[in-house]
Amino acid sequence: MDHFLVIVLVGVAVFAVAAAAQAVTGFGSALVGVPLLAVVVDPVAAVVSVTAVAFVMTTAAVRRERHHLEGSTVRRFVVWGLLGLPIGLAALRLLPPARLTLVMAVVLLLLVGLLAAGIRLPSGPVAQRVAGVTSGALLTSTGMNGPPLVVMFQAMGMSPLRFRATLQAVFSIQDLLAVVGFAVVGSFSRTALLLVLGGMAGMPLGWAVGDRAFRALSPVVFRRIVLGLLAVTAVVAGTKALA
Repeated sequence: MDHFLVIVLVGVAVFAVAAAAQAVTGFGSALVGVPLLAVVVDPVAAVVSVTAVAFVMTTAAVRRERHHLEGSTVRRFVVWGLLGLPIGLAALRLLPPARLTLVMAVVLLLLVGLLAAGIRLPSGPVAQRVAGVTSGALLTSTGMNGPPLVVMFQAMGMSPLRFRATLQAVFSIQDLLAVVGFAVVGSFSRTALLLVLGGMAGMPLGWAVGDRAFRALSPVVFRRIVLGLLAVTAVVAGTKALA
């Protein structure tokens, strides 16, 4: 089989699975997609293609579910995330990425434990600003901007539909900025573009399957799945940082 066709088919399969995970929980496409793609392509192509497909996926989700998203929340977290971008760049100069990732993983596990135990985390204006700035800082320092937003939206008590729609809106804008950056520095290799092509076919199928599962979940089960995936994210990130 032609090498190019194999890459496209890999993209179809991987992004179908990644999109299903995103549809069910509101996040997780990078957690699923990057490690799977990195088995067969170089890490840069994996990250670039996942980000590009995620931008299309989250933007489409926002258009479909715009009636459920909290516009004021999106605007606040986007602005605070932008403020955090230079902080992440500065941290990257001062500390190794692995150490930053390890700190994030430990803090995330602690927060997940508190949420799982039913302890109500702060969710007022100050806590929201901290989460937004931290998300932006993590985006430029570790590439893992989702966890602070997920934890805060859970602490804010959003319903599953509002949680997913609002999260997609924030991710869409952040992904757009990342895609523009990748294009400026020339990170879109032929392999990355072939994976994106495959992702355009696999992503709608995966989202449709995941969305059916999402709508069948009770809020309690949804919360458990979200916290479980957050814990997996922390463990995977921590293990990678220690490797």
